[in-house]
Amino acid sequence: MLVLASAMPTLAESKVDRGKYLVENVGVCGECHTPRQADGQPDRAKWLKGATLNVQPIEPIKGWHKTSPDITPGSRLFLKWGEKGMIKFLETGLNPANGRPADPPMPQYHMTAEDAEAVMEYLKTLK
Repeated sequence: MLVLASAMPTLAESKVDRGKYLVENVGVCGECHTPRQADGQPDRAKWLKGATLNVQPIEPIKGWHKTSPDITPGSRLFLKWGEKGMIKFLETGLNPANGRPADPPMPQYHMTAEDAEAVMEYLKTLK
């Protein structure tokens, strides 16, 4: 279980800024959810659009996924779970459709409501 520490946002920091910080620097979501360019750098034109994972376990792990989903608005996952489902997932680490933890290698996040909402506000800005 991975718990993210929440810091109180400053007055100058918007929810979107807080969400961007959490996505890019704390959860490092782009490491798995963004495809890589030939030089190994994240393809910012496809930011959080889902990717083939560049890591695999040495020994088989039940449920291990070789790809990560697109988590931008309009994606199948975003449309299936909706905004409230995505927030619930970030708060509980549980799939809102079936109540089970995410399959590996996705960590089971337990964000505060404020942080989960901030992440959602940031994700909604992406195309």
